[in-house]
Amino acid sequence: MTCYSHSRLSTFEQCQYKYKLHYIDKIKVDIPTTIEAFMGDLVHQTLEKLYKDLKFQKINSLKELLKFYNELWEKEFTDDILVVKEEYSTENYRKMGEQYIIDYYTQYTPFNQITILGLETMDKMRLSDGSHYHVRIDKLGCNGDTYFVCDYKTNSRLKNQEEADADRQLAMYSIWVKNKFKDAKKVKLLWHMLAFNKEVISERSDEELDKLHKETVALIKKIENTKQFRRKTSNLCNYCVYKNQCPSFKHEFSIKDKPVKEFKKDDGVVLVDAFAQYTEQKREAEEKLEEIKENLIKFCEQNKIDMVYGSNKKASVKEFMKIVLPANKEKFIQLLKKKGLYEEFSMICYSKLQSSFLKRKMDESVSKLIETEKGFRISLRKNE
Repeated sequence: MTCYSHSRLSTFEQCQYKYKLHYIDKIKVDIPTTIEAFMGDLVHQTLEKLYKDLKFQKINSLKELLKFYNELWEKEFTDDILVVKEEYSTENYRKMGEQYIIDYYTQYTPFNQITILGLETMDKMRLSDGSHYHVRIDKLGCNGDTYFVCDYKTNSRLKNQEEADADRQLAMYSIWVKNKFKDAKKVKLLWHMLAFNKEVISERSDEELDKLHKETVALIKKIENTKQFRRKTSNLCNYCVYKNQCPSFKHEFSIKDKPVKEFKKDDGVVLVDAFAQYTEQKREAEEKLEEIKENLIKFCEQNKIDMVYGSNKKASVKEFMKIVLPANKEKFIQLLKKKGLYEEFSMICYSKLQSSFLKRKMDESVSKLIETEKGFRISLRKNE
C-alpha cells in the first residue's frame, strides 16, 4: 500500500501533473535539486550532527559545525543544481546557510532546553482508511509531559501565526506523538525560522486533529480517484525540476537558446506573434468602433434623425429601452422565486454546469444526458 507523506500531498495540491511525473511515472530529471533545497538539506544535516553528538556528551564547537557544513557543501555541490535567482551566486547561498547555523548555535547553547527523543524520525502512522502516513520529524523532544515537534525552516519568508495554526505537516506528526507517548499532555508544534532567528509555535486540540485526520484521508481518496492530473502554473514552476518536461514550458526550453534568426522563424513564435498582433488590432478596432457608435448616437440626437447615410451604406440608429437589474440581485431573485417567476426568467448557466459535471458533483441522471467534446481557449500573457 502507498505510504503518503506531507510532501507527497503538498505536491498534489501544488500541481497534479508534477505529482504524476514524480510519484506515478517516476520520471528522471536532469536537475537534481534547487539551490534553496540543497542549502536547506545541508543545514538540516549539520544540526542533526549537533544533537547526535550531544547524545555522546560531545558538544561541537561552532567552528567544528561550520567546518562540517562547508565540507559537505564542497563534497555534494554540483553545477547542475538549479539557481533561479540569477542575481545571487551559489556562494551567497552557502554563506546564508553558515549564518543560519551561527544564529541557531548562539541562541540555543548549551542545547538543554528539551530532552531529545528523536532526530529525523523515520516511522509510519496508520490512518483510519487503512493507508499509511510517513512521519519524519526533524527534532522531537520533551520537557516533562510537554512534547515538542520541531521543524527547521530555511524559507526566506517568515511563517505567520495563522499559517502555523493551519499547517498540516507538524499537526499530523503530533497525532503520531500522542499515539506513541501516552504521557504527552501537550504537544507543541515549533518551527525554527532560521532566516529570521525566530520561533513560531502552534498547538492543536483533539477536535482540530480529528478534523485534520479526516481532511487528510479525504485528500488521499481524491488522489487515488484522480484520472486526469491537471497542470497548475504558478511562480513555483520556476523551482520545479520537471519544468523542461512540462507541456506548459516545453516550447520555451526548445527556443530559449536559438540564435535570433532561428528564433524568429520558429513556427510557434510566428503563430503567437501573429495572434498577438491581430488580437491587439481587434482590441483597438473594438475601442474605435465603440467611439464611433457613441458619436453616431450623438449626431442623430443633435439632428433629430434615426438614419445616417454614408458613401455606400447607411446606419440605422433606433432608440430602445433596456432593463438594468437591481443592485441587490439576490433580493430580486428571491422575489422572482416567491412570485413563481424564477423558472420563466432563468437560464442555464453553462460555466456552472460544466464545472459541476467535470468535478463529478452532478446528479448521475443529468450527467448521463451530457456529451463532451474537446474545446480550446487561447489567451495571451507576457513572457516573464
